[in-house]
Amino acid sequence: MNPALGLLETTGLTPAMVAIDTLLKNATVRVLQVELNDFYGVCVKLSGPIADVRIALDIGHRIAEQMGGRPVSSLLSQPAAAAQPGLHSRNEFNALIQQDVVFDTESPTETPGTARNIAKRSSMNQKNPPALGFIETQGFTAVFEAIDTACKAADVQVVGKEKLGGGYVTVVLQGDLSAVTAAVEAGKQKVGSLGTLIAAHVVARPAEAVLKLLPQL
Repeated sequence: MNPALGLLETTGLTPAMVAIDTLLKNATVRVLQVELNDFYGVCVKLSGPIADVRIALDIGHRIAEQMGGRPVSSLLSQPAAAAQPGLHSRNEFNALIQQDVVFDTESPTETPGTARNIAKRSSMNQKNPPALGFIETQGFTAVFEAIDTACKAADVQVVGKEKLGGGYVTVVLQGDLSAVTAAVEAGKQKVGSLGTLIAAHVVARPAEAVLKLLPQL
């Protein structure tokens, strides 16, 4: 019997990443793949026993909704074998925005040489950062201002940034919890006059799968 497949689609990367982190800490499931829909949407694909996937979807849906991610979720209890080529997308690098838009957390079948895949392989040997900070905006000027302000406010590092289309941009910071919290708070205050703040959040102890999904510079 095929394991159940859970689908959680959100508006914005930050709600998706926070949902992934929370559901992995509360349910026995695996994140198989994340797919960007090129219009500020993120679809997370989960696998595991049906009861666990149902719990994970409920948790992830609730968290994403609380963060304004407008989530849509669905549970496929026994995915048909013939449907697998359509359910599991090939890894894809979008040359226009110079980043991956489909990527796995576990499979080594990525398109060789893309920035995220190289970074993902090396991340397996890195020490988990004590905290991650996410600032997501609609507008590049806003996110660049937020990055500069955040880095001036506290001792943090920029892990990377992700573009989702529609002007949505997410920057990810890392450092100790107090520094990341101060940086995110300072950065989000700069967004209002330059763009739209979509989300700002701090993850204290990110799950390993979250680290594999982080955008890279």
